[in-house]
Amino acid sequence: MTYKAEWADRRFSLVDTGGWEPDARGIDRSVAAQAEVAIDLADMVLFVVDAMVGATSTDEHVVKLLRKSGKPVFLVANKIDDARQEPEAAALWNLGLGEPHPVSAIHGRGVADLLDEVLKKLPEVSAVAKQEIGGPRRVAILGRPNVGKSSLLNKAAGEERVVVNDLAGTTRDPVDEVVELGGKMWRLVDTAGIRRRVHMAQGADFYASLRTSAALEKAEVAVVVLDVSETISEQDVRIIDLVLESGRALVLAFNKWDRLNDDDLENADRRRYLEREIEQDLAHVAWAPRVNISAKTGRHLDKLVPALETALENWDRRIPTGKFNAFLAELVAEHPHPLRGGKQPRILFGTQASTRPPTFVLFTTGFLDPGYRRFIQRRLRELYSFEGTPIVINMRVREKRQR
Repeated sequence: MTYKAEWADRRFSLVDTGGWEPDARGIDRSVAAQAEVAIDLADMVLFVVDAMVGATSTDEHVVKLLRKSGKPVFLVANKIDDARQEPEAAALWNLGLGEPHPVSAIHGRGVADLLDEVLKKLPEVSAVAKQEIGGPRRVAILGRPNVGKSSLLNKAAGEERVVVNDLAGTTRDPVDEVVELGGKMWRLVDTAGIRRRVHMAQGADFYASLRTSAALEKAEVAVVVLDVSETISEQDVRIIDLVLESGRALVLAFNKWDRLNDDDLENADRRRYLEREIEQDLAHVAWAPRVNISAKTGRHLDKLVPALETALENWDRRIPTGKFNAFLAELVAEHPHPLRGGKQPRILFGTQASTRPPTFVLFTTGFLDPGYRRFIQRRLRELYSFEGTPIVINMRVREKRQR
């Protein structure tokens, strides 16, 4: 999981590797694979060891990888709940990773000091998720294994750039590729999942989500590829939700559409079911542009460009404060917030705090119902065409002054 974090006015992302579950079979390889990905995608590593247990053989295996990586490492000695246990932490010097930092994650002891030290070493600009200024707009191609992400990248690049194999998840590394589409240059970040190892099938989701998060950090807009010949799955929806959490612009590409073009009954049925699935499972992203493509034949690939341009334009859209407040006044006059316990929260004022994605702040006299905030979002979309971008609405409740 990737978590957004902030400490001493610095923002950074924390990636949690979920802990190693060593099994007797292939323990070295399974730990190495998971650690490799995590180390690869980080600017710095916090290596947490249970100080009361001491270093295990698994820990020692990871230490070798950490030394090889050349990345800054903080050795965190956890479960040091009070000063009496500090000698346990000192024993971890022998791992050869430098000074152990004693903390108690459960009580928060030592965590602030650790974070202060971490920030001194953390680079101002991430080497992993650099924010490029100017240059081609950055597009992440996402989707569950085997929906055609790599075929789409190959078609767009006009040659075989990524090894494509029918085994799910055969691409190992995210491949950044600058391609020309619709007369414009784009940087495509392909993030197909890491190679699946048979004995680690349960870990595949971990890799996929880690790579997806890393790609989203680098991207401005995400193209989520869905396979129309199969039912929309929970995994598809999870990937879309990751895009929403990241606040990136979104385009939905329905791939293998050529298979639904024949007029036989089976395809007519699948088309009908697909529409129903989209209505049910993707209702929360009804605002995302939809493109029906065939990555294999390249059909309708040209339609991807206007969809990307629309989504990015709206992701950057700003509404002047005067206009936004006129919109709010009209909306509230037409549909006031329902009474809550005899009181009615009022919106005093609103402003757009930022773009990418458009983020609005409402100053109110009380808490607005989630349903009412969704209603404001819906009306904003009707009026200002925010097609392809999430919208964030935050509130600041102003208490009435006591006389």
